[in-house]
Amino acid sequence: MTGRFITFEGIDGAGKSTHIERVAQHLRERGGSLVQTREPGGTTLAESLRTLFLHQDMDGLTEALLVFAARRDHVQRVIAPALALGQTVLCDRFTDASFAYQGGGRGMDWQVLQTLAGWVQQGREPDLTFWFDVDPQVAAQRRAQAREADRLEQLDLDFFTRVRAAYARRAEEAPMRFVRIDAGDSIDGVGRQVLQALEDRGW
Repeated sequence: MTGRFITFEGIDGAGKSTHIERVAQHLRERGGSLVQTREPGGTTLAESLRTLFLHQDMDGLTEALLVFAARRDHVQRVIAPALALGQTVLCDRFTDASFAYQGGGRGMDWQVLQTLAGWVQQGREPDLTFWFDVDPQVAAQRRAQAREADRLEQLDLDFFTRVRAAYARRAEEAPMRFVRIDAGDSIDGVGRQVLQALEDRGW
């Protein structure tokens, strides 16, 4: 018995986190057992590494190594056990974020990230990835209204434009897994897109 692994991706300010709870409610109404988690984070160790990642200055390779270390603990302690029990795992970011932020944003070699992903995930991939796609300028305006920016959120529009392009590349590489969501739509409009994708899969 294995569960479903659903991830939520997009640049900061795309609004993905808002809709994780909607998906959780939708699946619970259908009798599903859920685990909601996030990256970096999800375990005591990974949350400690998240704090370092968000607030300590470092280069792209150090970012990637830190996040993949957190991901390894997260997969072993939370994701894999939940899926083995037949639970659905809803995760705010996963490996696609590393390709987008460290690969696209920081310019890290794609192959290096693929090697790290292979070591850490050992073939485990999400069953479905929602990519909340939005113009970086719109996302920046949303972030400014919502919260004080962390280390990455303070980076310029060119950085987030590269991140967005890297997400598009990942979507092209895995078209059966990715569902692009027009995150420039209203909250209700975005919600309808997400739920329609689940209904299309009979979930």
